[in-house]
Amino acid sequence: MKKLLESWDQHIQAFSDRPFMKYFRISSSVIWNLFLLFLTLMLVGIVFLGSIGAGYFASLVKDEKLSSKQEMRETIFNYDETSQLYFANNQYLGKMRTDLERTETTLKQVSPKVIDAVLATEDEYFYEHNGIVPKAVFRGLLQDVSNSSMQTGGSTLTQQLIKNQVLTNEVSYERKAKELLLAMRLEHFMTKDEILEAYLNIIPYGRNSTGRNIAGVETASKGIFNKSASDLSLPQAAYIAGIPQSPFAYTPYTQTGQLKDKKMLQLGVNRMKTVLYRMHETGYISDAEYKKALKYNIVKDFRAREKQATEKYPYVTYEIEDQAKGIMAKILAKKDGIEAKRIDKESKLREKYTILADRELRSKGYKIYSTIDKKLYDAMDTAKDSFPYYGATYTKNVTDPETGETKPVADPVQVGGVVIENETGRLLSFIGGRDFKLEELNHATQAKRSNGSTMKPLLVYAPAIEYGRIGAGSPVADVKFNYGGWQPSNFDVNEERGIVSARDALKDSLNLPAIRLYAQIMANKPANFLEKMGFSNLDADDYTNYSTSIGALKYGVTVEENANAFATFANGGDFVDAYVVEKIVDRDGKTIYKHKSKKKRVFSEETSYIITDMLRDVFNGGTGSKAKGSLNFSGDFAGKTGTSQEYKDVWLVGYNPKITLGVWMGYDQPKTLNQYNGAYFDPSTRVNLFWARVMNSIYSTDPKLATAGGSSFTRPPNVVNRSFCADTGGYSGCGNMTSDLFNGSLSVPPVTISSLLSPFGGTLPAKKGINNTTTDKKNEASSNNSNSSSSNYTQTNKPATGSSNNSTGSGNTSKPESNNKPPATNNGSSGNSSNKPNTGTEEKPSTGGGNSGSGSNQSTEKPKPDDSKEDKE
Repeated sequence: MKKLLESWDQHIQAFSDRPFMKYFRISSSVIWNLFLLFLTLMLVGIVFLGSIGAGYFASLVKDEKLSSKQEMRETIFNYDETSQLYFANNQYLGKMRTDLERTETTLKQVSPKVIDAVLATEDEYFYEHNGIVPKAVFRGLLQDVSNSSMQTGGSTLTQQLIKNQVLTNEVSYERKAKELLLAMRLEHFMTKDEILEAYLNIIPYGRNSTGRNIAGVETASKGIFNKSASDLSLPQAAYIAGIPQSPFAYTPYTQTGQLKDKKMLQLGVNRMKTVLYRMHETGYISDAEYKKALKYNIVKDFRAREKQATEKYPYVTYEIEDQAKGIMAKILAKKDGIEAKRIDKESKLREKYTILADRELRSKGYKIYSTIDKKLYDAMDTAKDSFPYYGATYTKNVTDPETGETKPVADPVQVGGVVIENETGRLLSFIGGRDFKLEELNHATQAKRSNGSTMKPLLVYAPAIEYGRIGAGSPVADVKFNYGGWQPSNFDVNEERGIVSARDALKDSLNLPAIRLYAQIMANKPANFLEKMGFSNLDADDYTNYSTSIGALKYGVTVEENANAFATFANGGDFVDAYVVEKIVDRDGKTIYKHKSKKKRVFSEETSYIITDMLRDVFNGGTGSKAKGSLNFSGDFAGKTGTSQEYKDVWLVGYNPKITLGVWMGYDQPKTLNQYNGAYFDPSTRVNLFWARVMNSIYSTDPKLATAGGSSFTRPPNVVNRSFCADTGGYSGCGNMTSDLFNGSLSVPPVTISSLLSPFGGTLPAKKGINNTTTDKKNEASSNNSNSSSSNYTQTNKPATGSSNNSTGSGNTSKPESNNKPPATNNGSSGNSSNKPNTGTEEKPSTGGGNSGSGSNQSTEKPKPDDSKEDKE
C-alpha cells in the first residue's frame, strides 16, 4: 500500500511539472481573485443600493405622521355605513340615498367559505406575514420598473386596508412606501381577525341589484344574492371573493340595476372559476367540491332588479330624510353647546348644521323609524291614483335651466293630504302629490296655500267662543258693507241673510259674518291661536288684515299644519305637534332620539266641544254633506270645507275622536278649478268626493281608525244647553227664544243691532230682519215673527283699527269697487305651491280626462244625492 501511494504521488508530481499546468494554476488564481473582487463589489453595490433605497424610502415617508394606536384603530374602523329607513311597526322601507351603500358585519357572521375564498385569492400567507410579503413587493417593483405587461400584484389584505381607509388610490411610489410602512405598523395594533373583519367591511364590490355602488361583504351578499354573508354557498362565496380585483367589471349589474348581457356576465363567472381554482390549489376545498362548484350555474342565483326606496316610495323617503336631518342638526348643535332654539331662528347656523346632519345620517349607519303606516299609505295612494274627478290637465312649456331646451310637460290638478293621530300627533300617512316624477314637491307637508274658509273655525269662531263673545247659536250679522272700497261677499254675491246664528253661518260658510266677528275680536289678537297651533309662516300683516279671517294669508299654510290645527279641537283644546320620525338608533343599537308628544293648551275643553258640535253640521246638511253621503260607513265626524278666491284652492278637513284627515286640491301654478264641471263636477263637490274616497280607503285598511272604534266626542260637564233670544243673545224678554250650546262658566253678553253690525256698519236686508232659521239641535224651541223694526236699520260707524286688505288668497269675496283689484299690500298665498319660478306658458287642457298619467279615469263614481246646498264659500 505504501508503495502504491508513493507511485501515485510520483505520477501527480510529474503531471504538475508539465508546462501547461503552470498556466492553469495562474489562470485559476486570477479567476478566483476576480470572483472575490466581483463578490465584494456586488456586496458593496447591494449595500450601496440598499442604502440609496432606504434613503429614498425614508424620503418618501418622512412627512407621514405616525398615528398612535388609538388613532390608527379609530381611522380603520371609521368606515361609512348606510342608514336605513323604516315604516311604522319596524317595517323596512329602504336605505337612505347615498353614493355608496354599506352594511357593517362581524367576522362571526361571515361564512367560512367566504373567508377561505378571500384568503386563497387575495392573501395566501395572511396569518404568517407581518403586514407585507417582501418577495411580492420586489416582484411588483421589478414588474413596474420593467414595464411588464403582466402585473401579478403584491398587496396583502393589510396593505389593501391601509390603502382604502388611511391613504388614497393614488398610483405613486410615495403612496406605496407609506402603505408598506403603515401596514407593518398596523399589524402591531390590531389582531389578524380584526384586520380581516375590517377588510371585509370596507372593500368595494361593484353594484347591487338597484344599481347602487356597494362596499362590504354583507352588502354584496344581500345586493347580489339576497342572502346574508353567513348563508352563501361555495360558488356564491367564490363569486363574491372574486369581485374586488375589478369591481365594476365583475359585478353582474349595470348602473340601473339591470343584469348585464351574457358576454359581460361571463367575465365574473370566469373570475369565480379562478377563485375556485386557487381554493383547490391551496387545499381549502376537495376535488369533488371543486368539480361540483365549477359546474354550478351561478347566473340563476343573481337577484332580479330591485327598486330603490326613492323609486318605490319617493315622497315617504324624502320626507323621513328631511325630518331626520332637522332632528340630527339639533343633536349635533347640542353637542357643540348650541341651544336648539338658535337652530330654528338663525338661518346660517341652521344651514351649517343641516349639512353636518346630512353627512352624519348618510354615513353612520343609523336606523330611522317613522310613523308612516305602509298599508295605510298604499291604500291612500291607490285611492289617489284611481280618483277620476280632479279636473283638466293642462300642458305648459318649461325651459330646462341647464340646457336651455324648452319642452312641454303636463300641468295637472295637484293634491295633498295627511292623516294625523289626534292624541299623539303621529302622522300616519299622507298624499304628497299626483306623480313624483312630474313634481317632487310634497304637497302635504311643504306646499303653502291659502286655506280659504277652513280658517274660520280656527281664527274666528273658536276664539270668539273662548273669549266669551259668542255661543254656538249666538246671533251674527250676514250683512254687506263697503269699507274703503273693499266689498266682500258670500259665495253667492247677492246673498244677505241678515241676522243668523253662528252655527248656521259656520255650517254654510258665510263670509260676511266671519269677517265682522273677526273684526270685533281682533283687539284680543286671535291670530296668536294660530301660532300656538303650529302655523309657521305667519306674516305681520296676517295679524291685522280682516281678510285673514277667510284664509287670506300672505304665505299660506301646508295641509299638515291645517289638519294639525283642527286636531286641536278633537283633543279637547290641546295642540299636539304632528311628527314623522319616531326614533333614531345608532349602529351600536343605542337610541339617540325618541319622540315625546307634548300637549299645549290652546282652547278650553268647552270651546273645543262647542266648535266641534258646530262643525258636525258641516257634514250634516252643510258644505261637507256630499263627503258624508259618499262614505261606506258611519262615524262621528266634524270638519270644514274651504275654497280660496276664484277656486284656486279647495279644501276639506274632517276629524273624528281618533284621527284628522285633511285634503287639498289646486294647480301648482294657481289657476281656477271652476271649469269643465260637466265632466268633473264643481270643485267643492270634487274635494268632498276625494275626501270620502280617501277616508273609505282608511276604513278598508283599519276600520277602527276611520270609525274611532265607534266612539263619539264627549261633551264636557260644563257645556250647557242655554235658552236665549235669537235676536239679541239675551236670556229673556224676547219672543224669538231658542237654545244652543254655551260654556257654562262664561256669560255671553247680549248684543244690539249696532254692535252686531260693528265695526263696518251696513243695512239689514229689507223684509228679512232677523233670521228665524236657528234651531236648537238638542231641544228645538219654537220661534215667533222677527222684529220688523230692525229690518232697515243702518249702522255707519267705522272701525278705528284693522286693515281691509283683501289678498288673492281670500275666500270668494268680491273685489274693491275702486280698482277692481285687491289691495297690493297683501298677496295672499305665495301663489306657487312648488316654490319654483313659472318658466312655462299655459296651453289648452287635455281632453283625455282629469287624471294625469297615474291612475285610472274609468271610474263610474257619482256624487250621491242629498238635500245639501252648494259650497257657500
